[in-house]
Amino acid sequence: MAELNECVFIDGVRTPNGRAHAEKGWFKDVRPDELLSAVYKAIFDRNPKVKPEDVEGVFIGTANPSGMQNDLGRLSWIASGLPLSVPTQTVTNQCPSGMSAIMNAARSIISGENSIMLAGGAEDMEKVGMGANMDFPPRLWEYLKPAEIPMGNTAEKVAEMYKVSKEDMVKFAANSNRLAAKARDEGKFKNEIIPVMGKKEDGTAFLVENDQWIRDNPNEEKMMLMESPFKEGGVVSAATSSPLTAGAALVLMMSRKKADELGLSYSYKYSFGTQAGNDPSVMGVGPIFAVKQLFAKTGLGPADIGAIELNEAFASQSLAVIRELKLDNENVPFKKVNTWGGAMALGHPLGQSGARIIVTLLNRMKTDYPNEKYGLATLCGGFGNANAVLIEKV
Repeated sequence: MAELNECVFIDGVRTPNGRAHAEKGWFKDVRPDELLSAVYKAIFDRNPKVKPEDVEGVFIGTANPSGMQNDLGRLSWIASGLPLSVPTQTVTNQCPSGMSAIMNAARSIISGENSIMLAGGAEDMEKVGMGANMDFPPRLWEYLKPAEIPMGNTAEKVAEMYKVSKEDMVKFAANSNRLAAKARDEGKFKNEIIPVMGKKEDGTAFLVENDQWIRDNPNEEKMMLMESPFKEGGVVSAATSSPLTAGAALVLMMSRKKADELGLSYSYKYSFGTQAGNDPSVMGVGPIFAVKQLFAKTGLGPADIGAIELNEAFASQSLAVIRELKLDNENVPFKKVNTWGGAMALGHPLGQSGARIIVTLLNRMKTDYPNEKYGLATLCGGFGNANAVLIEKV
């Protein structure tokens, strides 16, 4: 039996996140496999000591592995002209897909099965829409109510159950945009974003270097006036929901022994990961259970965590999670959570997001929290799955 290894993060990159829209999206003519090819190329360009043929496995998450995203991990790898000898796997776990891919890769390194792995996620929510080609088991409705499963409906239910007001949600969402704009303007994302050619609405080609959804000057009064499309008299609107997005993210992971052999630098390792299931009708609060499980198994608590990336699927679930776990203040400004903004501004390409928040967390830790030992990334997922990953300074 192989001995247990430490799994370190060597590098992490992502594309800019574009609007998933057939006319207005900057990546309207870029396929999800092409976005993934861009991050594959970037990882090898940035890490010339790592040869594609030396990679022992590639795990890629996507929430909907159909159409252009069918076996996305394998087909994008081959279409990139990369070695056929490298095994690949497409991981599907709704929104946590990209994080599940990273967790699976980390565990293969820790167990000693592999020493060099790539893992990440990609999604284009316009070209492969939510629920596309989905055929629910009829027996499912013996256990669930169909009207409670759509994402917006779950966000409304969470807002009601956890008493999250519309005012609180608007304040949270507006702040996310302001922080993202500030981080962009200060060049905070430069180390993680790989520019990709796209097109403006008029068809003009240009190099996309920033996330498309960021709103520089969110108007909270106008946001308050937006009505809920999910429930009559509801409190969740488009202004407090993550938008439809396209993007890809990838991390290079290695056993510490292999990294040292290659003379590569690293600052953080994969420390621990958990997955938890919960009621699909309130899927957004899943991180409460995943993080509680992580804290219970590691003996850590909120005070031990230096920085946190929480995917902002909806403002209602984000605030419910932060408050229930006591991760930070009751509402913005936050000291630890999403201080470079979150999915409200950066977008939420479903299968990519779990990987994206780890890439951003690694950069935030190194840039803004260099003396902190632990960072936490967590997100919810459709149908009641949630993941949490603990990274540790080495």
